[in-house]
Amino acid sequence: MRTTSNPVFRNLSPQQNGGYAGFGSAPTGAGPSAPQYGQQPPQYGQTQYGSQPPMYPPTGGYGQQPYQPAVPTTRPMTIDDVVTKTGITLGVVTVAAIISYALTAANHNLAAPLALGGALIGFVLAMVVSFGRKYNPALVLSYAAFEGLFLGALSFMFTNISFGGAGGSGLIAQAVLGTFGVFFGMLIVYKTGAIRVTPRFTRMMVGAMIGVLVLIVGNLVAGIFTPGGFGLRDGGPIAIIFSLVCIGIAAFSFLLDFDAADQMIRAGAPEKAAWGVAFGLTVTLVWLYVEILRLLSYFNSNN
Repeated sequence: MRTTSNPVFRNLSPQQNGGYAGFGSAPTGAGPSAPQYGQQPPQYGQTQYGSQPPMYPPTGGYGQQPYQPAVPTTRPMTIDDVVTKTGITLGVVTVAAIISYALTAANHNLAAPLALGGALIGFVLAMVVSFGRKYNPALVLSYAAFEGLFLGALSFMFTNISFGGAGGSGLIAQAVLGTFGVFFGMLIVYKTGAIRVTPRFTRMMVGAMIGVLVLIVGNLVAGIFTPGGFGLRDGGPIAIIFSLVCIGIAAFSFLLDFDAADQMIRAGAPEKAAWGVAFGLTVTLVWLYVEILRLLSYFNSNN
């Protein structure tokens, strides 16, 4: 399986050879030895080490449980699982964002607490899910809810003139359409094989994402000492170029995510891994939406 830039998918690797540890393995050794002098031969329904079990296993005796065949506890992940779990996760994000936007519109003082609180708690949950391998619906949907609170308040701040925004709610609609347009466009690119996901491509994308992260952190630190920092988020020409670069990296990172999910399906990853795939795709979609919304706000404020 290729390596993806998203740490979520790196933690979702199934067992090699399409199975799980110990499954399909059997002890090796010599066949059954002949009974020694003074020993009784095996009776019907009894086996020796290395011999085949009887066709109809005997039921348990007094105080013993009857024979129960092993039943698989899970099934392999399918593309339907990925689509369903991703749809549920994005639905939670959307509902929480609408509620947050409505609350912020009714009381502007809630904008900063909802945006900051949603971002911080969402970040903590993202770290738990990504590096703690906690791929369960409760954590993933909790992350989605807090990210929705963050996106709703942030969207209002970007589009409301009281916070220096411009464009109104129409800007949000454009950002949503642009986000899903990029998502489905990159899905078509992946399915048609127009761009192949190779190890070299993966290394380039990982390096680009690390570089962008370093620049974002550096800009925040520089902003403490100099107004605007490096100028990466002030709406000027450098900020526009930087947002375009971030959008491009987020878009191409979908190819790595699609490839990782496809490889896991082929390898027979367990069904619950679909929640991890949904989480990883949601993280990238949220990042892409924020960058597109930010870029659109630059253009509207300049007009």
